Amino acid sequence: MPYVNIQITAGATREQKSQLVADATRSLVEVLNKKPEHIHVVITEVDEENWGFAGMLTDDWRKLKG
Repeated sequence: MPYVNIQITAGATREQKSQLVADATRSLVEVLNKKPEHIHVVITEVDEENWGFAGMLTDDWRKLKG
């Protein structure tokens, strides 16, 4: 039973998350011949202050890049 964990910073819409689930599922069906009903996709939203990027917290990095 495939399990996919997608971690993103907060802010994606429900429609965008739905598309991620559909795309991940379709890929596992096409590439690995898995049954869609056996595929689990979990989307974890992480606050930018809890995500590090380029040696700093993402919210700080975004402020610098303005």
